[in-house]
Amino acid sequence: MVSAATRKNLLKVRVMDFITSIAILPLLFGCVGIFSLFKLLQYMRMKAYIRNAVVIITGATSGLGRECARVFFAAGAKLVLCGRNREALEELTRELAASRVTEVQTHKPYIVTFDLADPGAIVAATSEILQCFGYVDVLINNAGISYRGAIIDTSTDVDKRVMETNYFGPVALTKALLPSMIKRRHGHIVAISSIQGKISIPFRSAYSASKHATQAFFDCLRAEMEQYEIEVTVISPGYIHTNLSLNAITADGSKYGVMDKTTAQGRRPMDVARDVLAVVGKKKKDVILADLLPSLAIYLRTLAPGLFFSLMASRARKEQKSKNS
Repeated sequence: MVSAATRKNLLKVRVMDFITSIAILPLLFGCVGIFSLFKLLQYMRMKAYIRNAVVIITGATSGLGRECARVFFAAGAKLVLCGRNREALEELTRELAASRVTEVQTHKPYIVTFDLADPGAIVAATSEILQCFGYVDVLINNAGISYRGAIIDTSTDVDKRVMETNYFGPVALTKALLPSMIKRRHGHIVAISSIQGKISIPFRSAYSASKHATQAFFDCLRAEMEQYEIEVTVISPGYIHTNLSLNAITADGSKYGVMDKTTAQGRRPMDVARDVLAVVGKKKKDVILADLLPSLAIYLRTLAPGLFFSLMASRARKEQKSKNS
């Protein structure tokens, strides 16, 4: 038989459990409510930050740039679309004008055509960009070119060509637009880099070097621009299913023309563009948009460099063997 003392103790335990459950549930619901409210306010701030902002997008003719144009347009941004192919940009503006966006007021995009690899064209392009709305809120440096080849076979002219488009061009455009941002004490510079700006993989030397340079420059810029209240964001995506590898150049400067398996299996450009919109709206400083394996490789490079170098050497041997077979 259960004694009276034991029954009394069991009753106390049950009463305490009941009281505790009653106390914890409102606390849990309260925490969930506060978190939900925080996320809602964050979302509203993000939308307000983008709406009616003057956003410049380079490389808007295709791939990620084109999808960024779509999502920023739908968010109510005032777009200036930049690229080398005027016909493609005009087609995009017609497509955007025909799209039905009911949530926010949209604005007819402007077009500025120029080649980032041409230093002389950037000065004129900057003047034309500023004439569109009189100022710039957000500059998205997206334009770029990829590369495939062995270092020993690659001429320095090819290295320079990649650097002109991926590094010197965006740097020159950024420097040209910075004075107007500093004068207003307002602006946001975005660099679309790559996971290869964090780690290097074989047969991508020129591309990876340009992205490492991009990461370093915009990290420095972020520190220097803080006093002027100008935001700087570096976004490093992994593989994206675009024509980047098809349009890549090789060791002799010719077109690669192959859709790599990794690129074909990459994320959809629209999904990455939505992430870019969110990152810009939240004013994040440095973001990696890659799958688990590439993200882990960054930490492996830092924590176990010997292992990382061995894996890259093994990858190089496999790729070379595949090319020779």
